[in-house]
Formats: sequence, structure tokens, C-alpha cells
Amino acid sequence: MTTSTTGQAQSGGLEVRSIDYVPLDERHGKVSSIGPLWFMSNAQIATLAVGLIGVTTGGNLAWSLIAIAVGVLVGTLFMAAHSSQGPQLGLPQMIQSRPQFGYVGALLVWLFAYLQYAGFNIFNTVLAGQAIAGSVHVGSDNLWFWVVTVVAVVVALFGYDLIHRFERYLTYLTIAMLALLTIAALTRLDLPAGALNLGDFQPVPFLAQLGVAAGYQISWAIYVSDYSRYLPPSAARRTFSYTFWGSALGGIWVMFLGAFIASSAGKDFDTIGSIQATADKLFGGFGSIALFIAALGLVSVTALNMYGGSLTLISSIDSLKKIKPTLKLRIVTIAITAAISVVLANIASEDFLANFNDFLLLVLYFFIPWTAVNLMDYFVVRKGHYAIAEIFKPNGIYGRWGWPGIISYLVGFAVMIPFFSAGKLFVGPVAEAMSGADISLFIGLPVAAVLYWLLARKTNVAAENEVAESGEAGLDIAAQEHVMP
Repeated sequence: MTTSTTGQAQSGGLEVRSIDYVPLDERHGKVSSIGPLWFMSNAQIATLAVGLIGVTTGGNLAWSLIAIAVGVLVGTLFMAAHSSQGPQLGLPQMIQSRPQFGYVGALLVWLFAYLQYAGFNIFNTVLAGQAIAGSVHVGSDNLWFWVVTVVAVVVALFGYDLIHRFERYLTYLTIAMLALLTIAALTRLDLPAGALNLGDFQPVPFLAQLGVAAGYQISWAIYVSDYSRYLPPSAARRTFSYTFWGSALGGIWVMFLGAFIASSAGKDFDTIGSIQATADKLFGGFGSIALFIAALGLVSVTALNMYGGSLTLISSIDSLKKIKPTLKLRIVTIAITAAISVVLANIASEDFLANFNDFLLLVLYFFIPWTAVNLMDYFVVRKGHYAIAEIFKPNGIYGRWGWPGIISYLVGFAVMIPFFSAGKLFVGPVAEAMSGADISLFIGLPVAAVLYWLLARKTNVAAENEVAESGEAGLDIAAQEHVMP
């Protein structure tokens, strides 16, 4: 699906727009490009590490695979629902939180979102640097940390269109690599006895794997509209399908590989080393090729994090002091996000798997109540109708503090705490009584959603729609005037 446009707002090839509305005459692109983008976002080494949790905590391979599939499908359902908001609203994902949380209140979730962007980039930079160093055997890991960061910065600066093209072309190369790696895993690796025994069900590893897989997919929810907002409004329904299947297939495939390789390697598993060793079993030198291609995938995801981190940082600044989202501000915020990632990458390189597991659990906890509130508001309360111009007004109709959203978020988070099982960081009393099994996802999500629906029932949606209709005519003109280098 395409639309005739004047093209993406650019200055010297760099994307100019950030948190501002994308006018209809700049909407462009094919909705099918969403599938490769979200496939590639999951088809990389960090995702492979997510598939290890079940087998490394004592579960067998069969139940780990089932937990991965269920977790990915559940988490992706929510993520893809957010993606459909982009074409309809023409806005980045996190700025859409203002109608639920308020102009200033949205800072509550933006803080956690920025921590996620920076946190994932630390891990991605470490893995990409190690993968490239292991494949080319030139330079240190630290050198490649800097190279990965610089390349990702360039991609993030050029922005939306380059990110889509980069991911699309990389998809073909990655599918070929994953297909060969899968053949190597299935034909060259030996599994321990009982690995596929369905009679050996252990609830704690199963729930741990399911929760982390679902949390990993839900963690993408804060990104998705960023990469669909330039599509025409008519693409909203198809955006959901392409996002869901692209992300789900990429996640399940790569997590399955991670579980399979980890089950075979046992205590000798090492993320980079085990991938290389498995690939080399197919033919000599394939390990280095596989690592290099996998590193390119991590570079692309690092660019996504810098791009999204920049949008979130600009949104946060705008909530404290009204600003114009200029190109110069994009450059500065991308540079800040990149600097945080590359500096802290050196600190986070030790004991990667343990840190990554705990980090993913924290991401799940922070964004379960947010996704519940945001989706309930969009699909049930306001049914996709928003006064876009009011989102950018400090004293607009959505207010400075959205107490229904804030209260629902905090209550949803609070009721999850007894069910937390975040590795060495914290285990709640209920989770401890259940031998560490984590079901917080199934507690926080419905509580936050239902509570928000109850608190938001008095919202005068009809009056908001009148404001939206009255301001809609000048919205595109105002957006054109808003773009400044």
C-alpha cells in the first residue's frame, strides 16, 4: 500500500521530524516494509539469549520451546496492537502517552522507556563488538564497541527511511544465515537425555521462560509506532498483521535456536563461542560468517534504540519546557544516547547472561501496566480518536497530569510486586512461595487495564472529538511550519 507524497521531511538527507505530527502529504512507503523491520529486530544475538532462560534454569528443551512460543505470541499481540496506532495518529509511540498520563505525567513512563533504550543498547553493543572481533580476528572488543556505535549513529541520524531500507536488505542475508545455522543445530548437535520428554514438566523454568519471552516482545511496544507513523492512515489494520508475524516469526525462530544450542552445550554454553562453534560444525569458516551477519543485525537494533531514545528524550524535555523539535535537537539527543551506550558497554560486558535476564524481567515489570493503560485508552475508551494538536499543548484538554492513567499504572505495578521473580535482584513473597515461578504478567495487565477503564469512564470523549475536528483542518499546515533545521 502506498500513497503519493512530497516525501519525508529531510534536511541534507537527515530526517527532520521527531516527536511532531507527520502530515498526510508526507505519508509514504509500503506497509509490507514493517514485516522485515520487526523480523530483523528479533533476528539477532540478543534475542537468541532470551531463549536460554528455560534450559539454564533447569527446564528441559521441549517445555522451553513451548514456553517460548506461547510467550512470544502473547507478547507480540500487544506489541503489534501498538504498531497500528502509528498510521492512524502520525505520532511516535511514547508521545501518545500524554492523553492517558498528562503532559507532564507522561514523564513517569518516559523515564523507564529511556532506561530501556539505553539498557538494551549497552547489551547490544557488547554482543556486536564481541561478535565482530570473534569473526574478523582484528582489533579488540572495545574498538568494535566504538565502530558499532558510530555506524548506528549514522543510521539513526538519517532516520526512518534508511532504517527501513537497512532492515529490509539485511533480512535476506539474515534468513540465509539462520537457515544454515538451523541445519547445523539440527544435524550436528547432540541433545542430553530427556531433552524432548514432555513428561518432565517443571513449572518454575517454564514460567520463567514464558515471562521473559513475553516481556521481551512487550518491551518492543514502546518502539513500534515510531516506524509506522509515516504510513497512510488506511494502512493501520495491515500494519498490525505485518508487525505481528514479522516479530513473532523472528523471535520464535531465534529463541528456539538459542534454547537448542544451550541445551546441547550445557554448562559449557557461551553466547558468542557456542554460536560460532555450532556454525563451524556445518562447514569451516561459517562460524565467522554467522557472527558477522549477526553483528550487523545488532547494529541495526542499536540504531533503532538510538532513534527511539532520541524521541523519548526530546519528549521528556518538551514536557518540562516547551521546545521546537529541530534537527539540531535530534542530533544532540542521539549523541547523548550513543555516549551512554558505548561508555557503559564496557562495564556491562561481564556476566552478560545473568545481567541480561534480570534486565529483561525489569523491562517486563515496568511496561506491563503501561501497555495495558495505553491500549485500553486507544481501543476502548477513545477508540483511536485524539485531538493531535492538544497533545502538544501544556494546558490542553488532556491536562498536565492524567490521574486515571497514573493511578492505574502505579496500582498495576504495585499488585505485581509480590509476584516478581527478578533473579538475584528481588523475589516477591508469592513468587518465593511458588518456588520462584513468575506470573506477574497475568496480574498487572488485567488490573491496570480494568482500573483504567473504570477511572476513565467519565472522560468526555464527545467533547474531545469536537476539539479534534475543529483543529484538524489546520493540523497539516501547522506541522509543515513546525519543521525547522
